[in-house]
Amino acid sequence: MHVNAYAAKSATSPLEPTTIERRAVGPADVLIDIAYAGICHSDIHTIRGEWGDVPYPLTVGHEIVGTVAEVGSDVTKYAVGDRVGVGCMVNSCRECANCLAGEEQYCLNGNVGTYAGIDRDGTVTQGGYSEKIVVDQDFVLRVPESIPYEKAAPLLCAGITTYSPLNHWNAGPGKKVAIVGLGGLGHMAVKIAHAMGAEVTVLSQTLSKKDDGLAMGADHYYATSDPETFDKLKNTFDLIVNTVSAPLDLKQYLGTLTLDGTMVNVGAPPEPLPIQVFTLFNNRRSFAGSSIGGIRETQEMLDFCAEHGIAPEIELISAEQINEAYERVLKSDVRFRFVIDAATFA
Repeated sequence: MHVNAYAAKSATSPLEPTTIERRAVGPADVLIDIAYAGICHSDIHTIRGEWGDVPYPLTVGHEIVGTVAEVGSDVTKYAVGDRVGVGCMVNSCRECANCLAGEEQYCLNGNVGTYAGIDRDGTVTQGGYSEKIVVDQDFVLRVPESIPYEKAAPLLCAGITTYSPLNHWNAGPGKKVAIVGLGGLGHMAVKIAHAMGAEVTVLSQTLSKKDDGLAMGADHYYATSDPETFDKLKNTFDLIVNTVSAPLDLKQYLGTLTLDGTMVNVGAPPEPLPIQVFTLFNNRRSFAGSSIGGIRETQEMLDFCAEHGIAPEIELISAEQINEAYERVLKSDVRFRFVIDAATFA
């Protein structure tokens, strides 16, 4: 089937209206009428070729919510009319040790990304900046009714990308957690860490978003541009979650970790991040990375957000505003996540 979408033809061209082909609904497939699609910084990195070769023309978008329109003959998990979501992956090998452990995002044979991946039929996957998508039922999530529909989409990337490390490294009561950056990822990390019961500190370049951060649940807020900040915070944090996609002076940040503290990167700058191992020797510190979560953990995150009344702060836009939104994301001029109304793809 052909559906309306927005796609880029090259790394330097704007996204434009087009049509893309979706496969016919197979026995295990779910056809979803997309309602909303979030804009992630990863979409921009990918479209602009900053993370490697791109199979143009490409439709991106891996924060997707919508309604089930059709199910295959073998589908048991969903029915027409269900409110569902799709995140950053649409398949995996399902046979390797990581997949069997429920960590499909770390599939040893490589998971299939929602866009720019090679699907089971050999075609290039196309993402959620479109009217419809067809996904295997095992990679579809159920979106709780209590989460506002237009705000649910960013949870499928920004939500799980921050929930997963906070969950894995046991953020909770008695833990001091720092969040670097208060953007699309960072503001979700603050809300989730607060709901988990941790003492939350935001580390941002300036204090311009301090009121926002405190309102979202941060206990403390510091400007990293202040030369006294890193001296004040030496040996403080059990966990740092770095959400920014830009180079940092890692030595400064690692110095704020306490004994056995860990700094986890979820932001992905195009440039390599230099690290001095002697910084890790002191206090037995760790520097780690974290991707998204598996399907099980992503559903757990959605249910957690529903239980605690957590949703992202968004700006709702039409499809024709996508290119403008990209430029604003690059200028950090968004509060705090753009979401596209998929009805405007028609």
